[in-house]
Amino acid sequence: MSVQVTVLRPKEHLQQDVEPVAAMYRDMGTAQAEQVVTRALGELALTMAGLAQQVRSHDLTNLARQLRRLQRMSEHLGMISLGLVAADVRNCLEQGDSTAFSAVWARLLRVAERSLAVDKGLLDQSL
Repeated sequence: MSVQVTVLRPKEHLQQDVEPVAAMYRDMGTAQAEQVVTRALGELALTMAGLAQQVRSHDLTNLARQLRRLQRMSEHLGMISLGLVAADVRNCLEQGDSTAFSAVWARLLRVAERSLAVDKGLLDQSL
């Protein structure tokens, strides 16, 4: 008996709004806006890393609050998809649905990885 395994490689379509970052550049000037955006992206990456560590260690203490923080930070930078998926993960957590949480958490990791990788190009476009 032959078993055929299909490997799925989900690719997330990212929604981003360049206007929040572009507005920072218009309002603050290039040098100051670049510092603010770079710092915000660093905080976002650290928040995501902290969330990942918590999930790996099964520490759900304050996880919902940290997901809400990630959502707000994402929205502030125009990362629509990242903010929406963070809200979805929080919803799964609050409903106590561990299966949905695992699936949506995996999606959040994919979206975060792509959002942070794409964002460097996004910053160059808003200059």
